[in-house]
Amino acid sequence: MASNSTKSFLADAGYGEQELDANSALMELDKGLRSGRLGEQCEAVVRFPRLFQKFPFPILINSAFLKLADVFRVGNNFLRLCVLKVTQQSEKHLEKILNVDEFVKRIFSVIHSNDPVARAITLRMLGSLASIIPERKNAHHSIRQSLDSHDNVEVEAAVFAAANFSAQSKDFAVGICNKISEMIQGLATPVDLKLKLIPILQHMHHDALLASGARQLLQQLLTSYPSTKMVIVSLHTFTLLAASSLVDTPKQIQLLLQYLKTDPRKAVKRLVSQDLKLLARKTPHTWSRDDIQALCECALQTPYDSLKLGMLSVLATLSDTIAVKHYFSIAAGNVGSSPRASDLVRLAQECCYHSSRGVAAHGVRVLTNITVSCQEKDLLALEQDAVFGLESLLVLCSQDDCPGAQATLKIALNCMVKLAKGRPHLSQSVVDALLTQLHTAQPTARILMCHCLAAIAMKLPVLGDGLLGDLLELYRTIGHSASDRQQELLVSLATVIFVASQKALSTEVKAAIRQQLESVSNGWTVYRIARQASRMGRHDMARELYGSLLTRVASEHFYFWLNSLKAFSHAEHCLAGLQAGDYSAALSGIAEALQSYHKGIASLTAASTPLNPLSFQCELVKLRIDLLQAFSQLICTCNSLKTSPPPAIATTIAMTLGNDLQRCGRISNQMKQSMDEFRSLAARYGDLYQASFDADSATLRNLELQQQSCLLIAHAIEALILDPDAASFQELGPAGAAPADSEYERRVMSVCSRVLDEVETLTRKFTPVSYMHTACLCDGIIALLKVPLSFQRYFFQKLQSTSIKLALSPSPRNPAEPIAVQSNQQLALKVEGVVQHGARPGLFRRIQSVCLNVSSTLQTKAGQDYKIPLDHLTNEMEQQVEPHNDYFSTQFLLNFSVLGTHLITVESSVKDADGAVWRTGPRTTIFVKSLEDPFSQQLRLQQQQLPAQQPPQRTAYTRF
Repeated sequence: MASNSTKSFLADAGYGEQELDANSALMELDKGLRSGRLGEQCEAVVRFPRLFQKFPFPILINSAFLKLADVFRVGNNFLRLCVLKVTQQSEKHLEKILNVDEFVKRIFSVIHSNDPVARAITLRMLGSLASIIPERKNAHHSIRQSLDSHDNVEVEAAVFAAANFSAQSKDFAVGICNKISEMIQGLATPVDLKLKLIPILQHMHHDALLASGARQLLQQLLTSYPSTKMVIVSLHTFTLLAASSLVDTPKQIQLLLQYLKTDPRKAVKRLVSQDLKLLARKTPHTWSRDDIQALCECALQTPYDSLKLGMLSVLATLSDTIAVKHYFSIAAGNVGSSPRASDLVRLAQECCYHSSRGVAAHGVRVLTNITVSCQEKDLLALEQDAVFGLESLLVLCSQDDCPGAQATLKIALNCMVKLAKGRPHLSQSVVDALLTQLHTAQPTARILMCHCLAAIAMKLPVLGDGLLGDLLELYRTIGHSASDRQQELLVSLATVIFVASQKALSTEVKAAIRQQLESVSNGWTVYRIARQASRMGRHDMARELYGSLLTRVASEHFYFWLNSLKAFSHAEHCLAGLQAGDYSAALSGIAEALQSYHKGIASLTAASTPLNPLSFQCELVKLRIDLLQAFSQLICTCNSLKTSPPPAIATTIAMTLGNDLQRCGRISNQMKQSMDEFRSLAARYGDLYQASFDADSATLRNLELQQQSCLLIAHAIEALILDPDAASFQELGPAGAAPADSEYERRVMSVCSRVLDEVETLTRKFTPVSYMHTACLCDGIIALLKVPLSFQRYFFQKLQSTSIKLALSPSPRNPAEPIAVQSNQQLALKVEGVVQHGARPGLFRRIQSVCLNVSSTLQTKAGQDYKIPLDHLTNEMEQQVEPHNDYFSTQFLLNFSVLGTHLITVESSVKDADGAVWRTGPRTTIFVKSLEDPFSQQLRLQQQQLPAQQPPQRTAYTRF
């Protein structure tokens, strides 16, 4: 018994099934379905969703659903209920069922059962399948017939199915609308059933006439049935219908505002506030100034804090959209009206200091959004009001540790970050308020405030070295408790200290951090602080922390990972100590850094596993190594102008060739090679950028800056040495136009701008090449290397995970075995794919379409050796498909007229919502062997059997 339970646990945990292919896994579940025990059958049924998740391709899903349909047809009601739950959980896989008719036929056979519960489960099953059978007339008829049933369970199931089919089928919605209307208005229909029927009307949005009829019916219901439940359900259905049809949204907003003004019931007003927020979030452009004004008047007049909170949440949503700009633009255009005196501003000012934290938070949010988004001169005085409101809310919430206070504090801190970004001149007062409250706040509030400080300081240099004393004092006062809050606070405050240190970390700062971490038993906290140090460019501190963790890990993968991080930090620390002008010392420092990087890449390769290959990290480190080698080679080339002067005949060669640069000797060719190498490195950085679909924006920005640095050095070589008349450097323009989001970006952009100015100053002087040109190049290289490389979040942590799994058909049983195809036929290659996501899909960007590129190349040629046209040797095709429910499928027709073995390569890339193309892969290959067709083979054999030297007989018709 223990063995069986252990086996079941391991199977549920994922062990033991990893080695099973799709067919074997399906056969295992099929054995459970054919078991005589009900428990084993149910266990097999409920494990099907996991099978679909692991093998999400149509062949398996079609077979599995047919087996589930057989269980539904012959099983009892409990098994049918299990199949229903599996179907509802696997909704996105339903469209992969190939034999829909056979599947529905087996399900539909239960609708004729005498058991009303079986019929009810069948109706719910049909409703769950509405997306793939929207126009099945027998299903429509069964639903209409079951609405008249005398069994409540069957009627509720019919209502569920009717709602699903109405959302999918226009014909069903048109046909069922009158039936639903009669049942709702009929006196014999119970009130509870009416409340369940009314939400079906939200799906009557397929055409304007149908939506108009549904609106008239809902309007009659609001008049005829004034009870609270009926009004709430009718109004909410009214709102959802208007949000779907879009045409009647302004009318719906006015109707909701009318109920908000006139209806005295708090439940109705609360529902109206929620619906108004839904419309504000979905269609803010449909809100007029009168609508916002009416909502402000209601909020000013209501004495209830809960209702005022709901109305303010609607206004807070609108204040972050185009609606508030339209509101103030109209107000500014009216004679005698001032935006400062508007009811919206007055309401926000009153609520900023409200006794209710929620009301105060939304009031501050409205005031902050108005201050940031509107540029009118009359609104400039609101800046101080917004700052004072944020400060008061910060004082109120930072002293309380309850969940409500923390939620309100998050709103206030988000507003602070937004205000500091939108109004940079207010950032210092915001930071001062945060630092003042940081000493007396609760531990949880301190963590949130530190996050806010770091977010502001990363965008704007508002934290200076003068604040380090206060921050270190606060850091020392944190207790040595092992609680999660204390550990989180240590990490957050250390991050703020790293950001505040404008220069290298002083001995005092290092000693304080080291002393506090010596008593921390949690290695995860130490690692997080070291990781933050690597991100902020504090590699000397990171190296010490990584080294202290090496003796505290038991896994060899973690050991090698920490060892590689320690080596990378040591390398960057060596580069940060380079000095301009001392080129011999610079070469030694680069050599030491390269030695550490080579040790680190070896440890990083050892830390890679099949489940975590660390491909991005390895490629980034390889690029860094190649870049350092290119810098070292360029410095040596510049020094060769002194150590290896040009030969005596260099002037004669230059005059003969007409190239004045040849006077400098071999340095010209070396500089040409260096320029090509830097441009190649820039292209590789661009390729890594395009392959990093799941990376965060800071990581992508880092790659872009590294690419721009390579292009800048290549431009400097060309402008200073090779071609003084070269075009100006344009690549840095778009990159430098965007505002810097971190201290690292600001430093890199500043160095690049300074190097570019020096290059432009020296471009047309001291020709052809002088020591000033080479010194300018070497100083630019050292300036770039002195900026410590920032290892961004994606290097340590992948927040978004997206992968594509491809399946090709026909596919050989053995991967090395080619697929046979005749030369006079075309191969129909079907490409199917599934987009697989991690825990947080679409966090940074989503897949809009998948680009599939199919190409074939001739590997080995059979038959006579004769010239073959180029278009017969290869096939090049490309298609774009949009995934539906993370699944896509398309076909290619390939021609293999040349006999021999061909290699087919299928490569996928994705396009996001902004139209950017990302080379995510994967890349799949199969072999195809083109065989001679029977007719050509027979004709060739007949020609071979004819006598070789038999002359043709001459006839009278031969001449003609």
